[in-house]
Amino acid sequence: MNLILWRHADAENLPATLALSAQADLARELTDRGRKQADKAAQWLRARLPDDAIILSSPAVRAVQTAQALTHAPRIVRELAPGANAVTLLGAIDWPGTAQTVVLVSHQPALGQLAALLVSGQEAYWTIKKGGIWWLASRRREDESQVVVRAVVNPDLI
Repeated sequence: MNLILWRHADAENLPATLALSAQADLARELTDRGRKQADKAAQWLRARLPDDAIILSSPAVRAVQTAQALTHAPRIVRELAPGANAVTLLGAIDWPGTAQTVVLVSHQPALGQLAALLVSGQEAYWTIKKGGIWWLASRRREDESQVVVRAVVNPDLI
């Protein structure tokens, strides 16, 4: 299984008066810079993804807009929303059970924690830059499950 962790692209800041509003946070949209980041990352992914890849997105507008740069109809998964953790993200997919490629468009710190857990075996606060992509693959070698880092893509480099 290939698992692609894609952090949403650059988004609007919340006004201080709405900083504690979960609804306002979910409604934040991509900035012009974020739209460019999402388009570049989607172009990079499109050239590499198999046709049957599954695109899962947080319900947050900024994540949906990021995913829509890749597909017009991402599958919205409530468990990928801001505030999730690595275990919640894992529960939203069948890692490493499915043979299909799965793209998760979500948020920090959950994506970084999931990357750390899968790569090192322990949750840690790894940072995935806005618009950044971590491409992981699972494999079995000599009856041992392994995770391979196939690519780490910073949006400024594509």
